[in-house]
Amino acid sequence: MLAEPARRRAVLRAAALGAAVTVPVVALAVVVRGESGAVVRFDESVVRAATEVTRGSEGLRLVLVVWQAVFAARWVNLLVVPAVCVWAWRRHGLRDRVVWCAATVAAGWVLQAAAKGLVQRARPVVEDAVAHAPGSSFPSGHAANTTVVAVALTVLVWPLLGRTGRVVMPVTAAALVALTAANRVLLGVHHPSDVVAGTLLGLAVAGASYVGWRRSVADEADHPDPGDPPGAGRPTP
Repeated sequence: MLAEPARRRAVLRAAALGAAVTVPVVALAVVVRGESGAVVRFDESVVRAATEVTRGSEGLRLVLVVWQAVFAARWVNLLVVPAVCVWAWRRHGLRDRVVWCAATVAAGWVLQAAAKGLVQRARPVVEDAVAHAPGSSFPSGHAANTTVVAVALTVLVWPLLGRTGRVVMPVTAAALVALTAANRVLLGVHHPSDVVAGTLLGLAVAGASYVGWRRSVADEADHPDPGDPPGAGRPTP
């Protein structure tokens, strides 16, 4: 366990990081609530162009709709994350990381829903819409949730990865976040600023949670990094 002063410093660093990353999200929220200005005009023009591309290919539209369903929070958070957590705990004993991962994903899910309720931005209005989605638009829940889950699962399995895995995992996580963000705009169910805000919010939640969390001695002692000599340990990502 961390000493009390160290714990306080960790919490303060977490709060500072979360606030710093959240500032652009708040700024975007203020701008889009005004429903005017360069950001809103840019949003509208990009959504029009993106949905034209999707409308021109039934195959692309089908892939995007399937992606939207697969990466919905109810499936990712209630099936994928628990499955990985159970595997990491029972097979590898990463109890502290599992608890942190599950708590972080849950916090992200709640906070993005709360942000939507506060901003109450309408979905894009698209003639001949290629897809529909319920609820408000800002920030993108898919983008926020995918970002939180990608970071949380990367941190969770980090001690189990070799050198190649420590390149492949972050790159794959970043690609999934980028593709999910693009999906929302190409389907015309979110503005570009929605997905930017969602991604930033996800990074703020996961980053602040990580900075405020510290691995336990037992976790590192039982699971040294692959390739380290016996008894050696290395700082977590």
